[in-house]
Amino acid sequence: MRNALGLMLASVVAAVVIAAGGWFYYSSRADQAAPKTIAARAADPLSAQAKLAAKDDVATTATIAAKPAAAAPAPAPAPMPVQQKSTCANPNALGVSRVVEIDTTGGPGFGFDHFKQFDFLTDKEVVLTFDDGPWPVNTPAVLKALADECTKGLFFSVGKHATYHPEILRQVLAQGHTVGAHTWSHVNLNGKKMTEQMAKDEVEKGFSAVRFALGTNPAPFFRFPQLQHNPAIVSYFGTRNVAMFSTDIDSFDFRKGATPEKIIETVMTRLDKLGKGIILMHDFQKHTGEAMPALLARLKAGGYKVVQMKAKTTFQTLPEYDEALLKDLKVPTSSARPIGSVVQTVSQ
Repeated sequence: MRNALGLMLASVVAAVVIAAGGWFYYSSRADQAAPKTIAARAADPLSAQAKLAAKDDVATTATIAAKPAAAAPAPAPAPMPVQQKSTCANPNALGVSRVVEIDTTGGPGFGFDHFKQFDFLTDKEVVLTFDDGPWPVNTPAVLKALADECTKGLFFSVGKHATYHPEILRQVLAQGHTVGAHTWSHVNLNGKKMTEQMAKDEVEKGFSAVRFALGTNPAPFFRFPQLQHNPAIVSYFGTRNVAMFSTDIDSFDFRKGATPEKIIETVMTRLDKLGKGIILMHDFQKHTGEAMPALLARLKAGGYKVVQMKAKTTFQTLPEYDEALLKDLKVPTSSARPIGSVVQTVSQ
């Protein structure tokens, strides 16, 4: 009897212990889980707000982005003035409004006096071009005027002059201007006694001389002396991928009696009528150098902008003309290498 009563009492105690242990186990598990549940619930409203805020940000960003997208063309030219300010001592310089690269494949022509196909200039844009140099005093005077206004030009050098004054032509290139050719001796390629072979020799020898003076290949740009376009050479340039340049505005700075004032008035009168164009001048002429500062000031005051023309590739001279030139100049053929491949500045 006592055994049975003791057994029942032990069973009750065991049940109470098990129940208490279970309650303690589940209570402690619930206490551990509670922070997670509360955190999760507390996070839900924040997530919703975050999502809403994210949608607002996207909408706002899209709205802001849409406005610059529409106005993108306006600020596009900004990098050019910034670049000029960092390299130009003149904060009000005429500068260069844009640079165009010319693919000379097939021998394109520029300048409406003779070529009508490529009308790439917009209103109030000009290209400054100079023939017949390099020449002491006069070419440096032109270079200084251009440098003072931080602007660039296109120079067509006579081969003989290039060999006389290679150091000046190298200054032209070093200052960032484009250098092309203008025959060997400035002969009229349409002259009565000029044969096709003679004309070809004048052209090729001229380019070889410019290359010799520069110590590197010039641009494949050419202007015919006296603007006399020999039909055979025009076709030949198509095979040599040389761009030909005529003009839109002739300064007539080579005429007898030309003065700086007359040169300026001739250019501006014609330019104001046309509104844009390629301007022909001569760095060989004294009065041109004298006229340049005032002419550039007039261009700036008139709202005109300078476009610089560069070539996509350089001109490859023909070895036979390079060799003939060196022979004529009595230069040892061993010195035909470009100066840059012989002499390099390694410390300064």
